[in-house]
Amino acid sequence: MVPVDGVGLHVGVTGEGRDLLVLTGGPGCVQYLEHDELSPPGHRAWYPEPRGVGRSEGGPHTMERAIADLEGIRAAVGVDRWVVLGHSWGCDLGVRYAVEHPEAVIGVIGIAGRGPQRDRSWSEAYEAGKASEPVVAIDWVPEVHAALGSSFKDWIRQPDLWRGLADCEVPMHFIAAGDDIRPSWPLAQLAALVPRGRFSTVPGVPHDFWSTHPEVWTQTVIKACASWTPSL
Repeated sequence: MVPVDGVGLHVGVTGEGRDLLVLTGGPGCVQYLEHDELSPPGHRAWYPEPRGVGRSEGGPHTMERAIADLEGIRAAVGVDRWVVLGHSWGCDLGVRYAVEHPEAVIGVIGIAGRGPQRDRSWSEAYEAGKASEPVVAIDWVPEVHAALGSSFKDWIRQPDLWRGLADCEVPMHFIAAGDDIRPSWPLAQLAALVPRGRFSTVPGVPHDFWSTHPEVWTQTVIKACASWTPSL
């Protein structure tokens, strides 16, 4: 457990090498990526469990609090800078984290994120495809989900949102899952907007391919991490 502002947060760690922060989805899901076989070699991977979820203390909170928790963890464990890997909601949180704390982030690898939008056609496509999506059982906390979802809406309505993204020099690689029911155009837009953005697609895999295709997931992460030199 790592103490942050009086709350104990579970943070798993595995491996050695460059520091890698791994953020899971939801929002409000347990830390489902904390598996040694999913961790890229040559990295010391950190797996925080969100406040109020699973093994972490606390309760419902905002995105601001979630980012403060990440910074609190970084200070507590003595990491200078780290690569941020985020899946689904973790991609969106990682992007905001990089914009607000670029000094702490070497680069962002955002996989299968939603992007800062509430587009009706995007949501309609997601709802229409739910029945065909592979079922992956993940524990989550509805109250944390609701609080972070509301905070997400506040974030994407900020008047300086797009200015901050366009000015952020942190390298960001956005990766879509080819068979995801979630349209990938918001990720492609983000990649075109941020100065050091990149977009790619992993064909033939669903949203949670960390579970359905773990070997593909690991190779995807290894390749993405290798694209940045240690000097970045």
